[in-house]
Amino acid sequence: MAKQMDVLSGRIPVLDLYPQQPGNTFPAKAVEGDVIPFRAVAFREGHDRIGVTLVLRSPSGRERRVPMEPLGDGFDRWQALAQVDERGTWRWHVEAWADEWATWHHNAEIKIPAGIDTELMATIGAQLLSRAAKGATGADATLLAGAAKALGDSRTPILQRWASVNDPDILDAVDRHRPRSLETASAELELRVERTRAAVGAWYEFFPRSEGAERRSDGSWRSGTFETAAKRLPAVKAMGFDVLYLPPVHPIGEVNRKGRNNTLTPQPGDPGSPWAIGSKHGGHDAIHPDLGTIDDFRAFVAKAADAGLEVAMDLALQAAPDHPWVTEHPEWFTTLPDGSIAFAENPPKKYQDIYPINFDNDPEGIVAEVRRILDQWIACGVRIFRVDNPHTKPLWFWERIIREVNEEHGDIVFLAEAFTRPAVMQALGKVGFQQSYTYFAWRNTKAELEEYLQEVSGEQAAWFKPAFWVNTPDILTEYLQFGGVPAFKVRAAIASTAVPTWGMYAGYELIEAVARPGAEEAIDNEKYELKPRDWEQAERNGTTIAPYITRLNEIRAQHPAIRQLWALDVHWSDDDAILVYSKRVEGRFTESGEDDTIIVVANVDPHSARQTTVHLDLTKLGLKPGDRFEAHDLITGESWTWSDHNFVRLDAFVEPAHIIHVRRSEA
Repeated sequence: MAKQMDVLSGRIPVLDLYPQQPGNTFPAKAVEGDVIPFRAVAFREGHDRIGVTLVLRSPSGRERRVPMEPLGDGFDRWQALAQVDERGTWRWHVEAWADEWATWHHNAEIKIPAGIDTELMATIGAQLLSRAAKGATGADATLLAGAAKALGDSRTPILQRWASVNDPDILDAVDRHRPRSLETASAELELRVERTRAAVGAWYEFFPRSEGAERRSDGSWRSGTFETAAKRLPAVKAMGFDVLYLPPVHPIGEVNRKGRNNTLTPQPGDPGSPWAIGSKHGGHDAIHPDLGTIDDFRAFVAKAADAGLEVAMDLALQAAPDHPWVTEHPEWFTTLPDGSIAFAENPPKKYQDIYPINFDNDPEGIVAEVRRILDQWIACGVRIFRVDNPHTKPLWFWERIIREVNEEHGDIVFLAEAFTRPAVMQALGKVGFQQSYTYFAWRNTKAELEEYLQEVSGEQAAWFKPAFWVNTPDILTEYLQFGGVPAFKVRAAIASTAVPTWGMYAGYELIEAVARPGAEEAIDNEKYELKPRDWEQAERNGTTIAPYITRLNEIRAQHPAIRQLWALDVHWSDDDAILVYSKRVEGRFTESGEDDTIIVVANVDPHSARQTTVHLDLTKLGLKPGDRFEAHDLITGESWTWSDHNFVRLDAFVEPAHIIHVRRSEA
């Protein structure tokens, strides 16, 4: 692809094009339906006006020319919103040009009423109209030629000629055929557009072995199977989820198997951690015999599809000590001076049931094996892979694997489960991961959330697509441990509305909040034991927030603004616990043709009732300062008349968040 270079030597400088990745080594990324803020810096010497145009070409060759508007921030920045509606590689550049008509019109509206150089101004204007007429056809050509002749007729009073040239029909015709000169084009950039699910979706995680598990007469447990787990699919879809993520479903190692709550002393019948992959029953290309067969897995994937769910499979590149790789490919592991193989470690943590992969001894062999594994599961119907700990593997490896897989299968999605240093997380997105876990779980105060929402929806949105997970088997934050139902509700409300992808792990809807002492994860952790849940009992007892989760996902499905990453703006409140943000997409980008604007007001203190004044920048809502509008709460059904400054009271124990649909007031 052509690398973007700032046009400094051209007649009109064109700089700082966006979206692009830093250094432009890889294309920027988007998904079908994204409304993208294309931006550039452009200016010329002196005070003459310029025009700026976005030139956008789709993979099928359709070209669009979209006028860019100045952002008005004093930094010569221009922007055009454009929607990408086709998968593949889009190409785009920006053209800047001397806008002689705008320059003339600005000068004329000052000089002509003041009687300064009136005939000279009329002559220049008539020449510009004649040039516009030559570039037009039909009625526009006739109209512009007549306007040129009339403006240049000195027998008519100048103020009358000035008034006639400002006729709306003439101005519209000039806009369609505006004279250009000194045209300067930037280099061409690429934008890779993938399927919507690559960055938009609601994910739900459960362990198939727990769904349908039963206790035997001797007190031991019988594992659930793909067949029993399939019975849970309708309920997951009924809550509005799009993707069902399964932890590893492969055979689990028996050597150094972990016991309950991550102990080193497993008891008979303890199933072990699914992430300790591999045993005498096989490795990454096998199914745990307790769950069924590969044919049973295929059937499960098909049943999920029939229910409207995509299955995301875990790709954890590591091995239990008794994985077949250990004996067949010892070079794929790190051998210590004492002859032992190194365990996985994250000091002070040690994972005695896992060997990490060493990618340096036989990189081609490892690449070939991972491609074989991926191809097998793709053939079984899997199109999404949640990659475990990708930051512990070389970056070159992921760039190559994802590129090769996507070249052959353009709809495959890779989610990076990477909780690590920002530079590493960003790099994983740059080399190809379609989306990534984030630090959202640990951003809980108003100030933390404001900063983080602006970060993930800002410049990095061109390459880093965030997924907000409220919990995982490994993550049960103190906020959730001690916040009760209000904490669980408000976190779900923010996660599901702030970014296009959010996720939750089973049990969240049951407010499972008891942590293992000294750890930020649930006690009796499902990673190390079977954990069947009585969903029907919870529903009868009213001890589930599943209806609330369902409503959140309904709102997501009904409001396209929520599914736009770039659409977010943070507003202000006078209270240090009341978070306010909005998301908006213009009607020209929606199926209904109507603007869609959502405001979220959330009380992030789960222990209190708060009241405050919320201050809105109405220009971010497509309104003018002082306008009034109907604020319709999509959770409670209540409505109020709002404007720039509005009183809000949120009792965390009643409803911790307003999710407001902006309806234009008739008043």
